[in-house]
Amino acid sequence: MVEAMKRKEKSCSCQILAALLICVIAQMPVFAKHEGWQREEVNLRAGDGSVIKAIEYPQKKLPPMAKNRSAQKPEKKYILTKKIQRKSIRLKDIAASEIVLANSIDSPAVDGFTPWIAVSITNARGTEDEFEAETEESVVGSFLTGHPESDYIIGIYDTGASAHVMGNQAGNRVGLFTYDLITSNPTTVSGVTGSVEAWVSQPIGVFIGSLDQIEPNGLLWDRSKMMGQSNVAIMVGQGGEPVDLPTAIGSPMSVYYTATFDNTSIVTRTKDGNDYNCPAMHIYHQDDSAIPTYSNMIPLELRPLGAASVQYIPTITGDFTFEPVSPSVIIGTSSQSVFFVSSVDLYDRTYSAIDKTRFMLDTGAQVSVIGSRIAARLALNPATPEFQVEIEGVNGESITAPGFYIDAIDIPSLGEWLSFTNIPVILLDVSSPEGGTVDGIIGMNLFTDINFTLRGGGIFLLDDPAIEYEPILGLPGDINGDGIIDWLDIDAFADSWLAATGDPNFNWRANLAADGIINFFDFAVFMQNWH
Repeated sequence: MVEAMKRKEKSCSCQILAALLICVIAQMPVFAKHEGWQREEVNLRAGDGSVIKAIEYPQKKLPPMAKNRSAQKPEKKYILTKKIQRKSIRLKDIAASEIVLANSIDSPAVDGFTPWIAVSITNARGTEDEFEAETEESVVGSFLTGHPESDYIIGIYDTGASAHVMGNQAGNRVGLFTYDLITSNPTTVSGVTGSVEAWVSQPIGVFIGSLDQIEPNGLLWDRSKMMGQSNVAIMVGQGGEPVDLPTAIGSPMSVYYTATFDNTSIVTRTKDGNDYNCPAMHIYHQDDSAIPTYSNMIPLELRPLGAASVQYIPTITGDFTFEPVSPSVIIGTSSQSVFFVSSVDLYDRTYSAIDKTRFMLDTGAQVSVIGSRIAARLALNPATPEFQVEIEGVNGESITAPGFYIDAIDIPSLGEWLSFTNIPVILLDVSSPEGGTVDGIIGMNLFTDINFTLRGGGIFLLDDPAIEYEPILGLPGDINGDGIIDWLDIDAFADSWLAATGDPNFNWRANLAADGIINFFDFAVFMQNWH
């Protein structure tokens, strides 16, 4: 019987580990340097622990960057609500036109925000034969250090991670190694350029809080509002890797809770000499009456379907006790699940890719990605990119991936659709937990101009997840962001006259008609709101 259980464990753990953690990005070919292109050093998260280290682009054609919009006040953003006409593929590929009302966002930046959170660890675990994680309304168990107010970690609220991950240095800081809470069971973290080995932890308690629960002096005094899980196994870096693993709290946490993101209020904290800033973020239980309500809803799915619980796969040790052989993941009828957007439409020139259902929602990715199938459908040529990025993977090696501007992305919603124009995307093939590759990744660069809630499936995983959102409205024509439309805005408008997306003098705030060029159509909207 013991041998049969071991064979079953091995089969289950291999099935999970084959597609485990933060979806694996298949290596893309390295593209040649382009003569005359410029290089901008950056530090952007691309999901799966990889980092974009640089953007290369034709002279004066730098993709729009969030840092170049830093002068704007968050409350002055402007989203154009308009009717859009799109083609929808019907039966037997008969094309028909339809008009829908959408919140249209023009020229989003290539980079979005990172949802930073405070992460604390306790020794809270279940009994020897309990393998499922338990949701906790407050911190339970004992902290592993005598100074939990300082011995916490800044991590990422990462829906693209199918398990929780912690770097080696972070694991040492919170006491995991001191209290021998690391098993000798290895697992593999794979990414853009290869993989590194990590250890599976013993079952522990993982608790998270928002940045504003940290005092300005960097101490985490307010732990009363932290929520999390007990009896959860995580992945911990082995140390000595070229790049230490980031701390990412993945979909096994976010599936149980509702997270809110307020882009009109940016929170900044400093920890260990590093500055962290992101939209004001709060974690709620699914039925909390304090959760903001918004009028638009984007349906999501947990895929693969059939999610039933969050648990680890146990193994039998030599003394016939149980310990995790894999980290805790969302387990259903097959392997682990992560969040997917139910439907995405893409357009570029005369080409389209309609009703694509394999776009993953990844809050841990600042950028948005399309895969080869979508690129082929849009007739994009990876040999002739409009910009390219250098990506460093978890093993410290780098590749270069092509980037493009596509004309439009529509995300169907209940209420008003969410529509984007002139969108910078990166071409990468990302492994899917369903097998094969995803169609792409919806990253946080598409969510910087809206306030939204991310609802998980709830404590019993019975409800479909969803994003509820409202656009951040401002004054159309308030180009300099001072709250009034006057001659100062006329000057700013004139500076961008006839500029198109990608031109050095293009000003997205003057692109009021959301058509990618600043001309008389924009001026007409401007004059309607004069003074």
